[in-house]
Amino acid sequence: MPMIRETIVSTVDQAGRVHLAPIGIVAEGDGWIVAPFHPSTTLDNLRSTPFAVANFTDDVRVFAGCLTGRRQWPTTPCDEFIVPRFASALAHAELAVTHVTEDAQRPRFHCRVLRTVMHAPFKGFNRAQAAVVEAAILVSRLGMLPREKVEREISYLEIAISKTASAAEEEAWSWLMEAVRKFYAATER
Repeated sequence: MPMIRETIVSTVDQAGRVHLAPIGIVAEGDGWIVAPFHPSTTLDNLRSTPFAVANFTDDVRVFAGCLTGRRQWPTTPCDEFIVPRFASALAHAELAVTHVTEDAQRPRFHCRVLRTVMHAPFKGFNRAQAAVVEAAILVSRLGMLPREKVEREISYLEIAISKTASAAEEEAWSWLMEAVRKFYAATER
């Protein structure tokens, strides 16, 4: 099984508008595969502008925020690269699409790494940060997973939140739980 790194991927459209999305990029040799779901803004952007930045961050609010409509996170230009990076990234990798493997659900954009830059040290995740990332993945798949599975996993993840969360993780968790409640309330109508 290939390694998947949970990142915030930045892309741009033809007008240069930046889009941030939490995406697990897949290791492939010295490069990465970005596989956005169809339809999505990231998919459209990669088709029109075949470059991306993989942003590595420990601020899990960005993962939760992007999934719950809070997409206005500061970005900053990269040196000599068309796509900006997430301003608070601990590191980022500038990616160029080399080819695409088409798929009806998740086309795979195979990318080579043009440059990787470190900005700050990564001091590790606490359990609550890891729980928020896992919950964000669940939220991104609410329409695909059985409700019982989602509720069972959230119940388990809540243990880490209650034991190790800082204010930032509690805020991110609350955004995700609000999204879960709204999704299931809408499906019960």
